[in-house]
Amino acid sequence: MINPAERKVGQLFPAISGKSIDGRTFELTSAKSYKATVIALTSTSCPVCKKYVARLAEIEKAFSKKGVQFCFLNTLPSDELEDIRSDIQTHGLKGPYIHDKADRFNRDFDIRTTAEVFVFDSARTLVYRGAVDDQFGIGYTLQAPRKTYLVDALTAITRNQPIKITATTAPGCDIYLPAKKPVATSVTYHNRISRIVQNHCVDCHREEGLAPFSLETADDIDAHAGMIKTVVKNGTMPPWFTREKDRNKWANDRRLSVSEKSDLLDWIDSDRKMGQVSDAPVKKTFPSKWNIGEPDQVFQLPRKNKIQANGFIPYKYTQIETNFKTDRWIRSVEIRPTDPGVVHHVLVFIRQPNRRLEGDGADGFFAAYVPGNSFQEFPDGFAKKIPAGSKLVVQLHYTPNGRSTTDQTKIGLCFYEGTPKHILRVKGIANRRISIPRNAPNHPEKATFRVGKPVKVLAFMPHMHVRGKSFRYEVESRSEGRETILDVPNYDFNWQLVYRLAEPIEVDRGSTVHVTGWFDNSSNNPANPDPNQVVRWGDQTYEEMMLGYVEYYDPNEKVTAKSKRESSRLGTQPRTNNLSQSVATRAFRRYDKDGDGKVTREELGRPQIFETLNQDGNDYLTLEEVLKGAGR
Repeated sequence: MINPAERKVGQLFPAISGKSIDGRTFELTSAKSYKATVIALTSTSCPVCKKYVARLAEIEKAFSKKGVQFCFLNTLPSDELEDIRSDIQTHGLKGPYIHDKADRFNRDFDIRTTAEVFVFDSARTLVYRGAVDDQFGIGYTLQAPRKTYLVDALTAITRNQPIKITATTAPGCDIYLPAKKPVATSVTYHNRISRIVQNHCVDCHREEGLAPFSLETADDIDAHAGMIKTVVKNGTMPPWFTREKDRNKWANDRRLSVSEKSDLLDWIDSDRKMGQVSDAPVKKTFPSKWNIGEPDQVFQLPRKNKIQANGFIPYKYTQIETNFKTDRWIRSVEIRPTDPGVVHHVLVFIRQPNRRLEGDGADGFFAAYVPGNSFQEFPDGFAKKIPAGSKLVVQLHYTPNGRSTTDQTKIGLCFYEGTPKHILRVKGIANRRISIPRNAPNHPEKATFRVGKPVKVLAFMPHMHVRGKSFRYEVESRSEGRETILDVPNYDFNWQLVYRLAEPIEVDRGSTVHVTGWFDNSSNNPANPDPNQVVRWGDQTYEEMMLGYVEYYDPNEKVTAKSKRESSRLGTQPRTNNLSQSVATRAFRRYDKDGDGKVTREELGRPQIFETLNQDGNDYLTLEEVLKGAGR
């Protein structure tokens, strides 16, 4: 609960004023001429603000007719004027927009986050402070708001009624609150901080990077100091979620060292000395095109996906014909969205001829994309295989960021010359029968797999959705007993991380791999779509999965140019998809309930299958599409 008095609700605010970017003057004293005055914080770089700006524009349009004035306030000096003007024009903001580079409002208002809103009555008394609503937050998006705090407050004040909720916490990027006494440190930006940020952050936080804002300069760090301090202290950045004691176990561990973390936080809380330019590191450079080098072949989604500005988008599925006449070995793969700002993750699966592919990806995947992990280059002597005649099945999860856009993701492949020594495969260990009770804060679900041959494990990738809380892999063998291999105590759906071992683990024939996922289906989970529902398996984010991927190879397998058909089942035979034309036709007619020769999404009732079969992007399937998708 928030104590309104501690957030200055009920107090008279100073007669602060400011000049908007178009030259208009805003004065809080003008509140006397209106039923209410809203000062809404916003930013062009904070991901939560980018989602809320359209909502603020809607609320301004609705309530400006009811005697409410609006002012928009941006307190991040690093936000570009061009981006601000674009936001105003795109969303139709009418009230004055102040870019407070001097930090005056931060001090006077005791601002906590970039997405707070303040509502004043005609006497300049603060009557509401907090969130716009509860739909968006750091790392989550609900399908629709459950609580409409700002609209409720404005509705009440314009009707001369009491406001029921007068203070809430607000999502957004944290604003830096200066320490009472600056920390004394010999660390400077040039001799230490620039290197820490360059080594751990700028792969994503750079111009044209995947992150919402750049951290390439000291000014960038100053502007985002509050959020940096928060996420470094709570361990969500850099993104890495295994146990602290397992630091030396992983080849791709992203965490700051103890000294790096201490130096960065101390410098933020100090007077932030720049130091000598001569101590600066050589600037890190990044490939302008493909990280894997120029691909031997590039596949692209056959059509652009239209991404709406806000709201929820179900997973999209697309099939791409490879037209490979012979088997192809792949030594590296890269997935490149054309608009990475709206792509949460991408999974690519291989659908072999006459093989059934589970649309939810539980049988394993070929390649993956998440922010900060867009490509894979396999070790010397290793490759993945795409059998002749296979199709690429692409699963895309889009998260709107406040602007309408399109995406037509590309997949680049580099071929392995000759025959590799080892074949890399990915196995999915899944429990499709999960049932997460209503309001359960820490519900476990389990799955196991018995290994049919000796293998070496290289990496793990746990997968759950927004109720996912923690995840664990264990290996049980006759000789060694049961051992925890990977423990993720703070699972985060926003980061579909691959945990790559520094040294492969040998798993003997007859061993059992145990995976356990814990779920928070309570109201304490802000990302939870509905705590009052029993949650079962499904590929959409409002459903759940409990799925542990394992990357492995068989060291004893004799690899030839004509290796047997690919399987992710650690030695078991693959399932085939021997659907006859008549069976596929009967299935189509069964789902075509109105007999119009078309099967809609609603008639099929299985969105992942619909998207996989739907090749032309319209709202229905034809019999021709179904027969083609069945491999006939």
